[in-house]
Amino acid sequence: MYEMLIWAGAAVSLIGLAGLIWCIIRVARARRAGLTDDALRQVLQSVIPMNMAALFLSVIGLMLVVIGVILG
Repeated sequence: MYEMLIWAGAAVSLIGLAGLIWCIIRVARARRAGLTDDALRQVLQSVIPMNMAALFLSVIGLMLVVIGVILG
């Protein structure tokens, strides 16, 4: 049972990591596009909620892994 908790936590962490990579790519593309300051700020503000959600998923996943390891 605890092994499933570890694998589920790893999967959730990987989803969060994929979200973080998406945020990095989105901001890098916006910077390379040579947008104005206001347009770049708007892109950054639209990425922030996704970035926070991805960080949240990564933390929750890692906590699941740690709990699974401690209990197992």
